[in-house]
Order: sequence, then structure tokens, then C-alpha cells
Amino acid sequence: MPTPSHILDNQTATVADYLRRSLHDADAFDCVSAYFTIYGYELLAEALERVGAVRFLFGEPGSVEQLDPKPQDPKSFELTEPGLAPGYALRQRELARRCADWVKQRRVGIRSMRQSNFLHGKMYLADGPAGGAGVVGSSNFTRRGLGGSDRPNLEINLASDDAATMAELRAWFNKLWNDGRRTEDVKQRVLDALARIGQDYAPERVYFKTLYEMFRQDIAAMQASTDDLDASGFTGSAVWNKLYEFQKDGARSVIAKLRAHNGCILADSVGLGKTYTALAVIKYFELRNERALVLCPSKLQANWSLYQSANGHTQNPFVGDRFGYTVLAHTDLSRDSGWVGGVNLASFNWAGYDLVVIDESHNFRNDGGQRYRRLLDEVIASGARTKVLLLSATPVNTGLVDLRNQIYLMTEGREDAFRQSLGVGSIRTVMAAAQRQFREWETGTVAGAGTPRRGQGRGRGQSQRRGRSRARGPGRRNKAQLLNRLGADFLRLLDGVSIARSRRLVEQFYAAEMERIGQFPRRCQQALTHPVTRGARVTTAAWTLPDV
Repeated sequence: MPTPSHILDNQTATVADYLRRSLHDADAFDCVSAYFTIYGYELLAEALERVGAVRFLFGEPGSVEQLDPKPQDPKSFELTEPGLAPGYALRQRELARRCADWVKQRRVGIRSMRQSNFLHGKMYLADGPAGGAGVVGSSNFTRRGLGGSDRPNLEINLASDDAATMAELRAWFNKLWNDGRRTEDVKQRVLDALARIGQDYAPERVYFKTLYEMFRQDIAAMQASTDDLDASGFTGSAVWNKLYEFQKDGARSVIAKLRAHNGCILADSVGLGKTYTALAVIKYFELRNERALVLCPSKLQANWSLYQSANGHTQNPFVGDRFGYTVLAHTDLSRDSGWVGGVNLASFNWAGYDLVVIDESHNFRNDGGQRYRRLLDEVIASGARTKVLLLSATPVNTGLVDLRNQIYLMTEGREDAFRQSLGVGSIRTVMAAAQRQFREWETGTVAGAGTPRRGQGRGRGQSQRRGRSRARGPGRRNKAQLLNRLGADFLRLLDGVSIARSRRLVEQFYAAEMERIGQFPRRCQQALTHPVTRGARVTTAAWTLPDV
């Protein structure tokens, strides 16, 4: 048997290559590893399937990554391997079936240690007519551990074919393998796990699994928030129990986004109770001993002051919640002196808040304004890190720059704040590209061949009639086309930092609550257009704009 290098680190020499050579004419193969994966098996499958007897000992009772884990199973085994290229996952079912056919053979035995965190060593031992060869070190029986991946683990393993050493290793393994107090037969359980991985699934099961994987992080964040709500006593508050179910879902989502991304835009339609939802969010953070500041238009100060415990309003429906937030007006950001509701602006500490709630946040769409700069610099960026909740039914007034500037309030003006959490490298670049695509879609300069750009070959009357004539044209102003063109980064950004529900959505998905609510008030029918959309209505993952 050839004698390769004694050091196998998967950089200069791999464990997989050494074992292939050692198993070429082997009669028996013994292995100890914390994990056995089907991808590790794939690396050595041809050699393993020729070996007369194989014994595999799980050194660690692990957790199996399976599609239908059963909570009653005390332990099982990790047979798949995270972090590999998608191509491996596509072969997973076929590979699991091949591995199962091999494991079923009588010449393959599989046992596991009964006690967790007891056996940490990894060992591979091949026996053949020409002698034996073994490996002892850190490599698990995984694709990366054996050195077969494009990014193999850096390991330290010692290889040897010394006869005396092999005899000692074999005796050690035999003693452990036959010790029923420390090990147990788990072959059938491994076969059951392989069967689950290799089985066919109904299309709807695959669809729901895909959805779950797409929204796994959001679901986990929401679940963490829900667990935290119960633990903090928040669900016993008066404001929480006053909310409708869609408002509770909104509050949970806002809290999750504030915790994950430091900011959120609540852009529910008018009449869906953004104020009550925001009050619930404030109460959650007050229960965590965090201070909240509400900034609103002057005309809404009385509304927000109603719920403050210090004011003692007789009409306050949440007296027991003892709200302690501060209320100031947008215009107070322009002042350095004077008294507002018991607050002396001359000595007011703008940087002393953990949460800032900005009602009618579209008033801060201009990042060059004096109030905007003071809000960003003195209230949000100064002092401890400040979470920002923006409330507006119309966060976009003149263009996506409005939305971008409001998002900057969450990030303290940083372009790359969502690089890790949302995969958005530059907020400015993403928003500019989306605005450009929207303008082209709106004017029909790409999809509508022959449609001139704004100001080219049109009189004023033609420009005013443009929306009506284009809406009738075949293939013009296609919503699906717009969504495809806006780009995944833009939609991912909006989904990550915003919530927007319409009355129609509530009626559709909260039918049981509608019985409690009754019907929403119906507004008078009138032609309302928007400066950005000019009467067009499209729905994205997070925003609802006017209908075509």
C-alpha cells in the first residue's frame, strides 16, 4: 500500500484522496466521526461500495436536518450538509437513495455514542491484504471535512500505515464498538432519515417549503418578538387588547423590523389605525425601560397628548398603561427656546430617546431642510442608537427620493446600513435605479415603442391626455412588467423596512375580524391622482400605488 504524506490538512493533501487510495484494496473500513453526510459518502462511494465490511460510529448524537422533523425523536443524525453550492442540493434526493441502498446491506453497520459531548475524536482505519492505513485528527465525514469541497475546511490529521499503530487503533475501536453501555445500534434510524430525505413530495409541499425558506428569517424574527411580548407582560396591556388582529400583526411586524433594522415605515391606508398600532409599539419599548419621543404636525399634538399619563385626560382609554412618551411638533425642530407642553426647548435633550415615532413622516422627505438635518443629527445620530418608526399613508409624494430620505433617518444617513441584513449595498443606487425604471414604465419609453419621452413632440394638451390614451393601449402600463423591472434589491429593501396594508387586504385576509369591525366607511367617489403615479395603480411587495 502506498505511503502518502503524514499530514492531511485538506490544503496540500486531502483526507478524501488518502482514503480513496487506502480503500482501493481494503477488506474492512472503520470510521469514527461526529457527522456522516451523504455528500461525504458521495466522495468515497465507489471505494466504499467495494469494501467487504464497514463500521461507522457516530461520535456525537446530533440533530438531523430533515424536512419533517419529529419533536419526539430524542436524537438523530445530520445527513445533509449546509453551505454547499445549490447543485449539491439538487442531487440530494438521488444521492440519499443511493446511500440508503448501500447502508441496507448487511456488511454495513452503524452505531452511535449514547452520551453527547463525550467522544470528540475522528478516526478512519482501512484494513487490507497488504496491511492497514489510518487517519486520526479533526476531519468529520463531510464533504468539507474530507477536503472535497471548493472551500474545504482547514484540518489537522495524522496519517499512518505503521502496523503497530494500526493494531492499537483497531483494538481501541473494537472495544468501543462492542460496549453496549456507551454505544447503540442506530442503523434503522439512519435509514429512516435517509428515506425522508429521498422521498418524493407533493408539489404543494415543495411550494410551501420554498415559501418557508424564503421567509425563514422574517418568521424567526416575528416568533422571537411574539415570545418576547408574552414574557414582558406586554400582551396584558390595555392598548394591546384594544387592537384588532390586523393591528396586532402590524405591531408585531413593526417591532421585529425595529429590532432587526433599527427602523420601519408603517404605511397602512388611512383609517386602519396607525396611531393605535404605534401606541402598542411604544408601550412594548417602554416596558423595556426605553424612552420614546413622538414628533407630529402641530394639528395632531392634542391627539397624541391624550394618551400621556402625565396629562391625566379623562378620555384617555389607556390610563392603566401609564404612557410616558414625550410629544413635540415638527416645527419645534426649528426652535431653540420656548415652552411646549411643559418642555423647555432651551434645555431639552433631543438625543435622550431610544425610539422616535414620526407621524406624517412624509413631511421629512427633503434631506436638505433645516428640520430634517436637525432631526437626523441631533435626535437620531446623537447619543445612544435610536430606533425610528415612521408613520405615513403617503410616504411617496414627488418621487422615490422622498422614500429614500425617510429611510436615511433609520440608517443615520449611511448608504450601506442594510448590506448585511438585507443584501442592499447602496440605498441611493437601488432607489435611483428603481425610480428610473418606474419613469420609463410610466412614460412607455421602453415597453411602448414609438411613445416619445416627456417633452418630445407633445403639446401641453397632449401631455395631459397621455395617461388616458396609454391606459387604453394594448400591452401598456403592465403591472407585472413594472414589478420585474423594479428589481429584487428594491423590493427586498421595501419588504425589510416597511409595512403597507390596504382596506381591501384587511377585508380579504381578516374576514373574521371584519365581523367585529363591521364595514369600513366608504369615501365619496372622486378622481384622485398622485404627482408621481398620475393615476396609475400598481402593487409591489410593500407599497400600493393608484390602479391602471
